[in-house]
Amino acid sequence: MKEFQIKPIGYVERRSVDEDDKDRSLISKIVIHESLTKALEGIEDFSHIYIIFWMDKIKDTSYLHHPGKKLDSKPVGIFATRAPIHPNPIGLTLVELIKRKKNVLWVKGLDAYDTTPVLDIKPYPDWERGICITINDFRIPKWLKKNQNINL
Repeated sequence: MKEFQIKPIGYVERRSVDEDDKDRSLISKIVIHESLTKALEGIEDFSHIYIIFWMDKIKDTSYLHHPGKKLDSKPVGIFATRAPIHPNPIGLTLVELIKRKKNVLWVKGLDAYDTTPVLDIKPYPDWERGICITINDFRIPKWLKKNQNINL
């Protein structure tokens, strides 16, 4: 396959490097390169945005994963999980946009480490020809319901 380069548009800033990146109640800053400030115009009108980032601190390269990190569980392929150990460590998280000031966004719920490179930002929801695209009728595997105690 052809390789290509991606340039970060900014980076994640957390209060401390010790923060639990899985704590979805925490607020993170996303500092966008000042040259892209105009590209953020209007983003504050959205309550939620997708943050696409490069998980540069991930070292594991195994492509089978035990759901819930339970070794007695049947392993599944990495593309069937949200674990960070993908061939291309691209992160995607839907976050709440708290506020914007110039080239800085404050977001709630970002599961990325301090200094993580940000690749792109997309508003939520998606839309096509004036119609918002949201999914309310979806399915998840039994192992996820069981391991996470999810009731749908």
